[in-house]
Amino acid sequence: MKKLFYFFVISLFLIGCAPQNKKELIIATNQWIGYTPLYYAYEKGYLKKLNIKIINSVSLAEAADIFRIGQADMVTTTQHEYNSLKKSIHDIVPVILLDRSDGGDMVLSNRSITELQKADRIYAYLEVDSINQEILKDFIKHSSLDIKKFVFINKDQEQIQDINYKKELKKKKNIVIVTYTPYNTSLEQQGFKEVASTKSIDSIIVIDAICTTKSLLENDRKRVVALKKIIDRSIDEIKENPKDAYNVTAKYLSNISYKEYLDSLKNIKWINKPSDELLEFLSKYHYTKESIIK
Repeated sequence: MKKLFYFFVISLFLIGCAPQNKKELIIATNQWIGYTPLYYAYEKGYLKKLNIKIINSVSLAEAADIFRIGQADMVTTTQHEYNSLKKSIHDIVPVILLDRSDGGDMVLSNRSITELQKADRIYAYLEVDSINQEILKDFIKHSSLDIKKFVFINKDQEQIQDINYKKELKKKKNIVIVTYTPYNTSLEQQGFKEVASTKSIDSIIVIDAICTTKSLLENDRKRVVALKKIIDRSIDEIKENPKDAYNVTAKYLSNISYKEYLDSLKNIKWINKPSDELLEFLSKYHYTKESIIK
């Protein structure tokens, strides 16, 4: 009887010491300099303590699709993907703000804006069902271009990289590419030049955040709050020791050089600790400030 009592006590002790985060949470994300804190936290083992893993996809749209079909519990989005997902997942909410693009999203071309204005036809490569679409529309409007002259070609960023542009340029095509860091690097090496970005055109706003459902936030709020603290810690460590952060995360960013990595970081602004003014501003994009963890 005494042995049975001790067994019962030991069992209760083991249960009490067992990890509280039993269900693994999955965050769907994609390649973007502003998501570096997630890559960093994952590689450093910080997310493992919360039983959280990441799935890295090839595009914003694919990450959103992974979340939409229930293969991920959380997802990184811009305001475009967030509002698109909200049409089918009505209780999706933003919980952690990450960054605002400040030159990290851009339009590249083999022509100047003046040449594009005179062109009869322009071939635009972009991820159609993503923030790329809004960026291109703003660029067309801002540059006084005729949208009827555009041929839209839907490709994810990896597919855009794989196009044989030498062949396309020999045909004297007028090409526009909507892209973002780090994908712009190889395109610029092929001769494409920036004609617009989130730094040069004020009307182009790109906000990145981690989103989830209201039900998950309500049922697992402590873990989401703990994730926010890890994101804050990771951003601080990235700032303090960029070389170490680069070594840890370069594989998630197409193995860009250290200089390219530093240049990419200059093209975003961290907004993980938002002011009340910023939260008020974001309400126009249907971001609910009540759900955002400060």
